[in-house]
Amino acid sequence: MANIFTIIQVSCAVLLIALILLQNRGGGLSGIFGGSEIANVYRTKRGVERGIFILTIIFSILFLSSSLANILVRA
Repeated sequence: MANIFTIIQVSCAVLLIALILLQNRGGGLSGIFGGSEIANVYRTKRGVERGIFILTIIFSILFLSSSLANILVRA
């Protein structure tokens, strides 16, 4: 049973890393060195960007719950 939670945890971790890297924040380190101020304007997430954001939240919750379940099963 613990192996199932470990597999779920690893797959959630890999997908979570991919989803975080897919999110486009633009600018990178340019904000540190006085990058464009246009990037700081509030805008809503739409389409694919919103879907990736929601999937990131879902997979982070799945990762947390699988981690806790893995701890409880092994204890």
